[in-house]
Amino acid sequence: MGPKILSRAKPGLSKLSLQRLYHTRSVGAGRWSPDGRRICFASNASGRQNLWIVDSRGGWPLQLTVSDQRQIPGGWSPDGKWIAFQSDYDGDEQWDLFAVSTETGEVRNLTRTPNISEESPRWSPDGKRLAYVSKPKTGASYEIHVMDFASGAVRAITKNTPKKFSNHDPVWSPDGRHLAFTRNRADEKIDILLVADLRGGAIKRVSPEEGEHNYYAADWSPDGRRLLITSNALNRFSNVALLDLKSGAIEWITRETWECDAGEFRGRFIAYESNIDGNSRIFLYDVKTQKRKPLGAKSGLSSLGSEVFSPDGKRVLYTSSGPRQPSDLCIGSLRVTNSLLAAMNPEDMVEPYLVHYKSRDNLTISAFLYVPYNLMKNRRNPAIVYVHGGPSSQYMNGFNRSVQYLVNNGYVVIAPNYRGSTGYGKDFEERNRFDMGGGDLCDVVEAAHFLESTGYVDRDRIALMGGSYGGYMTMMGLTKRPEVWAAGVAIVPFVNWFTELAHEDPILREWDLATMGDPVANRLLYEDRSPIYSIDEIRAPLLVLAGGNDPRCPKEESDQVAQAIRARGGVVEYKFYEEEGHSFSRLENSIDSFERTVAFLDKYMK
Repeated sequence: MGPKILSRAKPGLSKLSLQRLYHTRSVGAGRWSPDGRRICFASNASGRQNLWIVDSRGGWPLQLTVSDQRQIPGGWSPDGKWIAFQSDYDGDEQWDLFAVSTETGEVRNLTRTPNISEESPRWSPDGKRLAYVSKPKTGASYEIHVMDFASGAVRAITKNTPKKFSNHDPVWSPDGRHLAFTRNRADEKIDILLVADLRGGAIKRVSPEEGEHNYYAADWSPDGRRLLITSNALNRFSNVALLDLKSGAIEWITRETWECDAGEFRGRFIAYESNIDGNSRIFLYDVKTQKRKPLGAKSGLSSLGSEVFSPDGKRVLYTSSGPRQPSDLCIGSLRVTNSLLAAMNPEDMVEPYLVHYKSRDNLTISAFLYVPYNLMKNRRNPAIVYVHGGPSSQYMNGFNRSVQYLVNNGYVVIAPNYRGSTGYGKDFEERNRFDMGGGDLCDVVEAAHFLESTGYVDRDRIALMGGSYGGYMTMMGLTKRPEVWAAGVAIVPFVNWFTELAHEDPILREWDLATMGDPVANRLLYEDRSPIYSIDEIRAPLLVLAGGNDPRCPKEESDQVAQAIRARGGVVEYKFYEEEGHSFSRLENSIDSFERTVAFLDKYMK
């Protein structure tokens, strides 16, 4: 039996400031300095996502890089003199690799390849080389490369990978002689582990060959004899294990029916993360005693980055967030950063209910339900079904500025984890295979019915809203079930499977083909699941937001929607941001897009 859904009373509730909510800083995963005294992280505190450094004991962070372009840190060089990072251009996802001097602030572009994306740089243990992944703009496969940092000379570790496969996440062995990496297949049914011998050049498969399973390398054991891995080979749920490189034997560290992800192996301890129905928690496992202890709060999100243990192995770095607390860096119980602005009271934000409901075919769907304070139970309140992207993703119990502002302004919000979402095992993730916009749409429609069942919501004032695949689901809902929705907000959507295949990044095209089948053989399915073919069915007013440089759901998709609805005299508002990609990373655009969303919803829902 689920929780009793109530609007809690809160006298003196303050209205949240949209500007202050969006100026609340974002803080990404941290990277330790070699001496353990400082941490580098990405933040948009300046209005752009740049690199910052903070003392590991806490304090005021200092900005290291200044750029209009977004940046993602890759880690400190072992001598502490450089920090590698990646940066793209106006959201186009054609990343270059850079290094910034921690002493002078000098920035070096290491690649300068506008039509090739280089990502995920990792320093070798001796600091002389960087391993990373590389993909041409017209290519469908990432390859593993190693760069000599002093000369810039590049060595290709993998070459000519078939387009249905791609290589990811290179991890250096402790002696720097080998690289472990993951090769995944486009349909996501199989991921294998490979180890490259950097001296001889041989590449060897080290994961078992039987069955269709996913294996990911996270780290090496300190002695270099085993790999710390994440795999669903045990029970179709991701679990943490140690893979013996000589014998191939797998020792399972977890045996859960929730998702667990490996972090790091240092000394005698393994750090891993456990996702329990949208709440994540960190555990430290002692390989000697085989005992484990939790770290962080039971609810909300405690999340590991690519670097966990301090250089001396005594401290653990992670990010912590919750529905009323934005993400901050933490070391043990110490909160190193403070993202929430002054004069923002977390008590004015709501904790969501974790609810479950049955979809049309009796499949259980998990969702987070946000109920505003001081709401009358009179079936007259507006509501929103908030659909996450992916679809291989999950709405989790973290901080969401948009949702909290909408709830503070009287909207009931439900965020369902429909079939196809991650977090609930491989079988659930594959439930919408060759059925995109079918069963998952039913799950979203049932979320609207669940809203009605609370007794708070007006069934004639429910909006549908989402981004990326959530934008696609918004368009599918408005065209296939128009009677349910009073308004729609589609953010960076796609609406036509045929044109999406023609214009999107080639690696995403391979994924789409693997999940929707051949567009010629499956033409009727492609047409049925392309909202553009049913655009005349839309009854509700629609807001569309897009990025001019989006390689995933290109702007042409949103153009089609606006043109088609305007041609028949429908109600559509359309805004695209020329200097953005698949997400709006510039603060002024984030604010403008959400101000438009709020004004649109208030106009048609209140």
